[in-house]
Amino acid sequence: MAPLTPRLVVPIDVKKQPWEQKVPLHNRWHPDIPPVADVTEGELFRVEMVDWTGGRVRDDNSADDIKSLDLTITHYLSGPLRIVDSEGVPASPGDLLAVEICNLGPLPGDEWGYTAIFERDNGGGFLTDHFPTARKAIWYFEGIYAYSPQIPGVRFPGLTHPGIVGTAPSAELLNIWNEREKRLAETSPQTLKLCEVLHQRPLANLPTPENCLLGKA
Repeated sequence: MAPLTPRLVVPIDVKKQPWEQKVPLHNRWHPDIPPVADVTEGELFRVEMVDWTGGRVRDDNSADDIKSLDLTITHYLSGPLRIVDSEGVPASPGDLLAVEICNLGPLPGDEWGYTAIFERDNGGGFLTDHFPTARKAIWYFEGIYAYSPQIPGVRFPGLTHPGIVGTAPSAELLNIWNEREKRLAETSPQTLKLCEVLHQRPLANLPTPENCLLGKA
């Protein structure tokens, strides 16, 4: 018997913006964002997704897109998905969820990726004092191998990064997060340092309402 074809629950059109997709995407963790589909416990299904920037990084030799990337627009996510058991009862906060990722790969017509260094004044990084300017390398896929015109002579087999996979917080847990982070931000922002090398940088940026994409909410 032929293997089952996974059911496509979140399709992506790589030529469209994240907010133009047929199935809405989101970029915040919140329990009020409604699920876009139900999947049954044990079901084999397929989820397509955009890259975390929503396609704002271009396949070219310039790092200007990295240099000027608006970091308030981050991590577009596919979903949420509601998990139900064989009787249609949905999972609840506190349930243990095991997810097996059976396959990963690029979408047709979008068989490339990139590595980059952020501009010191726009995001930076752990070694920003040593590498202060934006840089970008485009990687093309040949089966399991990747190569980059910007880094000649390098070709390697890689393990594809699955991106971000998680569960939506309950309202109770979200309130705990918000209270904890709000207290940290208000009481001692000058102590939230990454390391001495990044003496001028805070540990992290808190979520803001700016550039929210909230699915079907």
